[in-house]
Amino acid sequence: MFGLTVLFRLRDADAAGGFDALVARTLPLIEQHEPGTLVYAVHEVEGDPLARVFYELYADRAAFEEHERAEHTKRFLAEREQYLAEVRVDRLNLRAAKGVG
Repeated sequence: MFGLTVLFRLRDADAAGGFDALVARTLPLIEQHEPGTLVYAVHEVEGDPLARVFYELYADRAAFEEHERAEHTKRFLAEREQYLAEVRVDRLNLRAAKGVG
């Protein structure tokens, strides 16, 4: 399995609303068209209203690459830029887990 955590820092409250709407439009497409995407969880951060943390878990790197090639992902990546102040991506290699695989 292969995963990511992504920290998004949003510009302001208006940007947070736009970003959240973009996520709401994109997530159903991931659910419908990406069987190799095992977990795609979007979190708000308690006490930090301009932060969002994504946890993404893929069956393997090929599933992640398929996710990256998807038109809905390309659209998300292009549109998200207008809302962001900062992005941090950490790639993860799963060692142990409960509830996945």
